[in-house]
Amino acid sequence: MAKVAIVYHSGYGHTAVQAESVATGARSVAGTEVTVVKVEEWEAHAEALNAADAIIFGSPTYMGSASAQFKTFMDATGKIWYGQGWKDKLAAGFTNSASQSGDKLNTLVQLAVFAAQHSMIWVSLGELPQNNSSTSSPDTVNRLGSFLGATAQSNNDQGPDLAPPPADRKTAEILGARVAHHAARWAKGA
Repeated sequence: MAKVAIVYHSGYGHTAVQAESVATGARSVAGTEVTVVKVEEWEAHAEALNAADAIIFGSPTYMGSASAQFKTFMDATGKIWYGQGWKDKLAAGFTNSASQSGDKLNTLVQLAVFAAQHSMIWVSLGELPQNNSSTSSPDTVNRLGSFLGATAQSNNDQGPDLAPPPADRKTAEILGARVAHHAARWAKGA
């Protein structure tokens, strides 16, 4: 059985919807145990994070980077980093903002560097962009064209019941399933 943990921050509920979509994707892979953790509660779930084969990090993009709350979590993992407690775990990431770009790539890079500092192994989205021609549609997966992780765009005048849109939720599911699939292979090989 592969164990996947998802640790995220959500300021307005949109990134929580994305986190649940990632979890749905991970749960779609048979034999996967999924733990979803709000970043504010991570210490109460430290054992699940330490036992996970893969940790998927999620944060909204605020002012071109991860939220302050997520950054606080990152900084608080210093003892885990020092002991290399997450070394060789798989890692992946997702982010959301109101703007189509919103400098989301910078947040994913920040999450990937954080994982690299923990000596984790990054899993990319693995899905080609599908909204990049005159015949394509914004209703397709990976409509925002990210490779490093799953990105979503949530209109700032819509609540989490409507945003992020279904295409971005499906993209998050694909990331969750991809990580769970590789975590199962990783755990089996261990």
